[in-house]
Amino acid sequence: MIQKIDFHIEALESMKKYPKDLFFLGNPALLYQKKVAIVGSRKPNQYAREMTRVLAQKLSLAGNCIVSGGAIGVDAIAHKAAGAKNTIMVAATGLDKRYPAINKNLIASIEQEGLVLSQFAEKTPSTKYNFVLRNELVVALGDILIVTYADLNSGTMRSVEYAAAMGKKVYVLPHRIGESEATNRLLLDKKAEAIYDIESFISQFMHKSVGVTVEKTTPFLEFCQTNPSYEEALRKFSAEVFEAELSGLICIKNGRVFRV
Repeated sequence: MIQKIDFHIEALESMKKYPKDLFFLGNPALLYQKKVAIVGSRKPNQYAREMTRVLAQKLSLAGNCIVSGGAIGVDAIAHKAAGAKNTIMVAATGLDKRYPAINKNLIASIEQEGLVLSQFAEKTPSTKYNFVLRNELVVALGDILIVTYADLNSGTMRSVEYAAAMGKKVYVLPHRIGESEATNRLLLDKKAEAIYDIESFISQFMHKSVGVTVEKTTPFLEFCQTNPSYEEALRKFSAEVFEAELSGLICIKNGRVFRV
């Protein structure tokens, strides 16, 4: 059942105007957790897709709730990687709609296990201005903003403008020339910091100890003894890879997994 937030959210004081109404489905307790906003293009390249997934999952395991806008591309990847129980989706429509329809199953899972927020009453359709307001709310909720892929003059860059106005740090992935030109421009203009080493970056945002669920005799660690490729390990044991890497049981060198 759609309900209204009936308590003050301090983080939203950074918005141009505190929301008059805020509707939700799911678990509002997530609003009290440390939060990281992750946004980006609807059409990221393969590198950005993979790094978005790694960042979102590792930040989630480290005790951060992942906030994004539910769109296709980077948003959806971040929500999925964080896990429905540890993500907040900010909608640009009323909560009687699941928009975009292609993400309806993802949105439904977040409604049940995570949190979906909206400033808009039921039956409110998607409009260009609603997406602008949605983006501001996403940025306000996050302690920092991560942009993994963005084109020049894109809606994602409006989110960066909000972050600057709110005094929030912006982090981006480094990209090759001709790719994600907006984030490359942010680095050139010294308006963002690059994430060069994911482990070092995650260590700045550790809010809980990550328990490892694997033991010496598990199939996962036996598999690691063969020094598989990182991609193969992710396909077969994605959750175990991230937990073991964070805990120092394995390391990644030259695209291969090694037991420590």
